[in-house]
Amino acid sequence: MLRFEDENSQLKDKSPCSGIRADLKVCLLESDCVKIRGKTPRDCLKSGETPVECQSLRNTFFECKRSLLDARQRFRGRKGY
Repeated sequence: MLRFEDENSQLKDKSPCSGIRADLKVCLLESDCVKIRGKTPRDCLKSGETPVECQSLRNTFFECKRSLLDARQRFRGRKGY
């Protein structure tokens, strides 16, 4: 879902889960809730007016962030990385 201008472009943010965060931002900014209704992405997430793709990206982002705190993930690796 993340689109780059050229193939060699990379995210400036190298933190864990940054790719999922960027995909979620793009999904929210391109949703009808933000474009047509003029709401902020935060308001759209709170009201639940986001498309299914954005909701699944939000859940994946949550799981990725949670895996950073889980000590068992040191052995299994982070989700979405």
